[in-house]
Amino acid sequence: MTTLVPVTYKGGVYRHDEIMDLIDDLGGYIVQKHVMAQDVVLQSFVPRDDIDLIRTVAKPLAGDVIEAPLVGTEIAVVSPSLEIHHLPHTACDIAEYLRRSGAKTNMIGLARGFGKRIANLNDEERDVINEHDLAVYVLGNFEECIEHKFPALRRGIQVPIVVTGAPDRETLARIVDPPVEGYVGGVGRIMHRFKRPEELAKLDELVDEVSRALDARRDALARDPLSVFPPRLMAIVEEQIPEVTMLTHPTPVTAQMEGLRVKLPYDLYADDVRSLDVTGGVTVGDIADVLPSRMRNYILIRIKPFSETRILV
Repeated sequence: MTTLVPVTYKGGVYRHDEIMDLIDDLGGYIVQKHVMAQDVVLQSFVPRDDIDLIRTVAKPLAGDVIEAPLVGTEIAVVSPSLEIHHLPHTACDIAEYLRRSGAKTNMIGLARGFGKRIANLNDEERDVINEHDLAVYVLGNFEECIEHKFPALRRGIQVPIVVTGAPDRETLARIVDPPVEGYVGGVGRIMHRFKRPEELAKLDELVDEVSRALDARRDALARDPLSVFPPRLMAIVEEQIPEVTMLTHPTPVTAQMEGLRVKLPYDLYADDVRSLDVTGGVTVGDIADVLPSRMRNYILIRIKPFSETRILV
């Protein structure tokens, strides 16, 4: 079985369609395409053995092919509040840096995440966070505050969590109980954009922690593989539901590790999605749960594992 790995192609708009055709011919999938002025960025999954071939074709086009471990994932960046001292610089820069590594990020500012005594997480916030592949909690400066508040802010969260805060990594690991999947210390309330070398190094450390946590989840999925590869199902949805191509969202269909988020109204399109033909009479409804998302009125597709369906597409 061919192993597909996440990569990002960065180059000029000129002749980038040749790279897209090559990825398609090799059996890969393009998850997202960004066009910015004269530059194009393609986030994709390609066969591991063919990366050198893609680099060879890209070289005359002045294009770069780089590993992007977070392609095909959706990450929640959670801030305790939308207040000025919690949200702007740190959370925005973290979300943007994760995007550069290939992730689709959504920022979530909690309604009642501030204050040691009253910090809380409501049902809607919990459900939205759980729709993601991983949550990055962007916490503040004070050890005592994090220790008291975090148990309330993580209650009911089932996805892997990476915690950032001003205390060092060892302190975060000590005060967070039960443990989470990753810690990045030395990132507190920074009241300016991340631009110093030591600050950028912290963002690289965060990407490494997130990648490690997601790799562990990929290993678990590999032991009981999904009935269909999410980017393949994404291509089927885009091909058979033309309304998707008319949406103005940057990612009208967002690939996740275990499914998709389709940004069409659930009430109008859920039955159409369930009846989509995947291959040989197998429909999406046979191999996945099609659910209403708590994020607006989107459609959430959760692909079932092979052990449940006995189908592998």
